Amino acid sequence: MPKPDLPLVARDIRKNIIRSLAIAGSGHTAGAMGTADIFAWWYFGGGLRHRSGEPSWEGRDRLILSCGHYAPVLYVTLAMAGYFPLAELSSLRKIGSRLQGHPVKRVELKKMSGLGHEILPGVENTSGPLGQGVSVAVGMALAAKRRGEKHWVWCLGSDGEVQEGQTWEAYISAVKYELGNLIYVIDYNNIQITGEVSKIMPLGNLKKRLEGCGMEVMEIDGHDFEDLEKVKEWAGLHPKTPKAVIMVTTPGKGVGFMENNYRWHGIPPTKEQAFDALEELIRGKK
Repeated sequence: MPKPDLPLVARDIRKNIIRSLAIAGSGHTAGAMGTADIFAWWYFGGGLRHRSGEPSWEGRDRLILSCGHYAPVLYVTLAMAGYFPLAELSSLRKIGSRLQGHPVKRVELKKMSGLGHEILPGVENTSGPLGQGVSVAVGMALAAKRRGEKHWVWCLGSDGEVQEGQTWEAYISAVKYELGNLIYVIDYNNIQITGEVSKIMPLGNLKKRLEGCGMEVMEIDGHDFEDLEKVKEWAGLHPKTPKAVIMVTTPGKGVGFMENNYRWHGIPPTKEQAFDALEELIRGKK
């Protein structure tokens, strides 16, 4: 089966992100929009081994979303890939919904609702405070290595997350245990909720810092599908060493008034702004 047109898939992901956030009236826009391309590659371009009809398939790659506020891009992509109905995206961030503001591996709904426990297929980890997922990925990769399992553990984190000490403890632990099955993807979009990362807490030469921990490091354009296609082959060249991919992206990608504006980190579009954004995306700007 031929691969779909990934730029068009990414554009549809962005359109659905805008729709679901506008309906919710709350949520994080910029990071979700900026990472739509890698999610298109992961789920529709062969980047991630997965089966939507068999979400617990043992041979699947694990994707840990450490920057949990990017949840809209994960939910939209899972729905588009067939993990659950697209119509459920309209329940984003609503009480009792499986689509909470940060992904939840298992949601315990109030007994009065009569719905009991609901599992959102395709979600590998509950994501709360930044930094947790980076450590969860180490645990998953270590467990897989000790069991002799042959799958990748991917972890998507943010550049703002790298400001936290826990992330560096995870990185050096991954090196100590020679977790060659672990690939960190750091979304380098240079924004956080109060401003630009480079002004709030500069990261310096991140590539050299990560290499100093003992990791193999690759820098890519997160909107270039040719760059994305190179990642797995490169990762396979370093079977005993954890990898870090510094992925430079444009926050709010695809919508001119959102791009590179840190204020869109943590707010959704209004109905009017969503209309304008969708019109721009439909016209084909990427």
